[in-house]
Amino acid sequence: MTPSTCWSAESGAGEQLLLLHPGGTDSAAMGPLAEHLTGYRQVVLDRPGHGRSADVDGDWSFAMMADAVAEVLQRHPTPAHVVGWSDGAIVGLYLALRRPELVRSLVFGGAVFHHSGWRPGVLDGEPPEFMREAYGAVSPDGVQHWDAVVQKARELHLREPDLSVADLHGVGIPVLIVVGDDDQVQWGHLIEMLEALPDGELAVLPRATHGAIVEKPALLAKLIREFHHGDRDDGVAPLRRRP
Repeated sequence: MTPSTCWSAESGAGEQLLLLHPGGTDSAAMGPLAEHLTGYRQVVLDRPGHGRSADVDGDWSFAMMADAVAEVLQRHPTPAHVVGWSDGAIVGLYLALRRPELVRSLVFGGAVFHHSGWRPGVLDGEPPEFMREAYGAVSPDGVQHWDAVVQKARELHLREPDLSVADLHGVGIPVLIVVGDDDQVQWGHLIEMLEALPDGELAVLPRATHGAIVEKPALLAKLIREFHHGDRDDGVAPLRRRP
């Protein structure tokens, strides 16, 4: 990896906030949410093989993606709040495990910690044509590389993520799990994750799907701000968080 593995951009002022896009898209997908998260120093990037970032040789892995993201974050003197959606959330989780000194907190949206946690059938089928067109409009590899990208993503999702409950026990930062109430993740998987994280929270967005970052960006941003800066006491009758 080199420092130029990922295209990145920064804007605004305040605490560092890294936004990690879903698979098959690029940083523009986080735009509707970013508009509601002013007051941060926002960092956006396109992961290898996505958007303005060229593909890399060989198979993809979430660890490789996390290492590429780390190259961008390590340029900054302070750790970042990380907000990821779908594949971006998985990359954020791997980043928190591999480079914990770079991550202050994680919003883990619409994703799984193990590939068995997806609902049956959600990864089947071909991506819509507009995704090919969006990729071809900005990719340095050209639209002709899209089919290779789709195949790499398909193979990645068959074997990863492959984290365990024991791995989750080692996440030493606050994690907010967010999911739409009609999302692509099995409920039992999310509860297993919540119970395993040392400092985890769970929010369910009403009447929202896997596309919640464009369906409910204002509500999601409100939850993120409260997660970062709200009163994080344990309530009047804690059970799971009971001392």
